Amino acid sequence: MKFLFRLLLCSLIAFSAGCANQPSPARPAPTASTAKPAVTPLLLISIDGYRADYIQRGLSPALDALANDGVHAASMQPSFPSLTFPNHYTIVTGLRPDHHGIVNNTMVDPVLGKFSLSDRDAVGDGRWWDQGTPLWITASQHGLKSATMFWPGSEAGIHGQHPDFWQPYDGHVTPDQRVDQVLAWLDLPADQRPSFLTLYFDEVDHAGHTFGPDTPQVDQALRETDAALARLVQGLKQRGLFDRVNMIVLADHGMASVPAQNSILLDKVIPLTRVDVVSLGVLAGLNPTPGHDFAKIEAQLEKPQRHMTCWDKSRVPARLAYGSNPRVPQLLCLADVGWRITTTDFIAKKHGKLSLGEHGYDNASPLMQAVFVAHGPAFREGIKVASFPNVDVYPLMTHLLGLPAAANDGDYQAVKDMLRPEAQ
Repeated sequence: MKFLFRLLLCSLIAFSAGCANQPSPARPAPTASTAKPAVTPLLLISIDGYRADYIQRGLSPALDALANDGVHAASMQPSFPSLTFPNHYTIVTGLRPDHHGIVNNTMVDPVLGKFSLSDRDAVGDGRWWDQGTPLWITASQHGLKSATMFWPGSEAGIHGQHPDFWQPYDGHVTPDQRVDQVLAWLDLPADQRPSFLTLYFDEVDHAGHTFGPDTPQVDQALRETDAALARLVQGLKQRGLFDRVNMIVLADHGMASVPAQNSILLDKVIPLTRVDVVSLGVLAGLNPTPGHDFAKIEAQLEKPQRHMTCWDKSRVPARLAYGSNPRVPQLLCLADVGWRITTTDFIAKKHGKLSLGEHGYDNASPLMQAVFVAHGPAFREGIKVASFPNVDVYPLMTHLLGLPAAANDGDYQAVKDMLRPEAQ
């Protein structure tokens, strides 16, 4: 009977991968003695690269409606570096990148080797992620089910565990299909239905990188993503869930325009044969190589440079909270906002087609600030709150789910006033 029900469910869902490619089957429901009382579901939605001020463009009516009826922060400050994987993992662990170990989108570990977004084996290796404990693991440990419609870290077995339902990232899955999968998970029987769900959209970020943030293409991506959000809201209303689900809509970072000519050529500053280049882009990372005087390279780069600032990892400004993790390269160079750090060879390989929008800059930059909107029965109505750091989202979420928070860098007291008094 369960098999027939599942088969029927899969046939009704427009997004068939939600069932056919379910690598992690649902765990058995808790026994009567361990089952938790029903909790209000929490849906965490990321619109990658949605800069805080994008909402002012008037192209996101569904998001604007949630903001007007719920909580809207002036902005949310990303953690440093303001990159995708580090900040998504910060949001679900409450740890800054220096503490959870995902210190860059591209990094090196002395034991595990190299990590990059395109290396699916590394992305799916839980050892890269196990310096933190994501919320879906804590939920599972306390009898709650979780489902992730794409979220960095969710396809890795972290501490040996996955979310109950998850999807390997596939950029070809449309925003509407992603929404339909989340709604399908909410349609599951009560003993299988997840209490914590994530939903990830990436079109705004892709358009920002390819064309720059102040372009018609980004405006179109805002419209299309908001249409998917409207589809979600309508689906929740049709199920009678809109006022029974807590939603947090946020971004991992903002976006800055970077003209093609704004390139710092690292090979024109130092001989690259004398260093190990771990990463380029907005935040370049360099490690020593045997047989070369790395101290001399450091001394040269730590002098004032045009359009970038370099530090030994031990001398990174304290406000960035970065540099203690072994995966952080020995020497870091951070581009000024609106610039990139690259090489002559890299530009040649790209045939001059460089990203015209970037992030990863100083997390205090106004252009790096992210959107934050919250709506649901636990949240106050129609209020605006001051900017806050994204590490505070994690203790807010554990409170909403009634879960004990793992060790984290966040502060629930700083965000509790978003909630109705009875929900605090």
